[in-house]
Amino acid sequence: MSGHSKWATIKHKKAATDAKRGQAFTKIIRELTVAARHGGGDETMNSRLRMVIGKAKAVNMPHDTMRKAIMRGTGELEGVNYEEKLYEGYGPGGAAILIEALTDNTNRTSGEMRHVLSRNAGRLADPGSVAYLFKSKGLLVFAADAVTEDQLMEKLLDAGVEDISKNDDGSMEVTCETSAFQAVKQAADDAGFKYVSAELARIPNMTVHLEGDDAQKMMKLMEALEEHDDVQNVYANFDISQADMEASA
Repeated sequence: MSGHSKWATIKHKKAATDAKRGQAFTKIIRELTVAARHGGGDETMNSRLRMVIGKAKAVNMPHDTMRKAIMRGTGELEGVNYEEKLYEGYGPGGAAILIEALTDNTNRTSGEMRHVLSRNAGRLADPGSVAYLFKSKGLLVFAADAVTEDQLMEKLLDAGVEDISKNDDGSMEVTCETSAFQAVKQAADDAGFKYVSAELARIPNMTVHLEGDDAQKMMKLMEALEEHDDVQNVYANFDISQADMEASA
């Protein structure tokens, strides 16, 4: 099982608190603004914006909040100009980490990423050191007992699914090429399948197994990065046991 998949499942469970919900709003508002700035405010013509609107609806973001964020992106309302940045690094046990950020001050964010990593047994790496270890894919994660592998194959295979696998905790994950993501997600919606998350993600080509102290430090580092306001997504190629995952909860 990929480290990202485990982290995807964990982080969405942790996002249930009000504090996390408020932070999710902040991050999604930035995503809406940037998506609209690059592709326009019409979601039918902007697939990236359409995907982010889906994320906003999933956390029950008010329509007016979404509308204003999009208008800031199209220039109809004044707003902050965010820049997309990709940071690469290493965590405990040599696990590779990719950090996607949206920032209005790259010098500040770069310094803070370096600080967060170094405080949690990690380090920032040079551009290109880590990115090649990951591939962009569509990823849907389903909770244990929400759906069976046979049901997923029956309803989603023709939409462009690349792989269906079952994780240690019973959850299911579906991966596909990024070009097929919207079709696979729509097929899941049409079938009434409830997913924990549906997103474009960076999936590792290989994983590094961590256990004990390294596993605990890695989970702490991932949480610290996710909690940073400028960080949109964090991906890593670690794999840990169910026992170590539960110990860190």
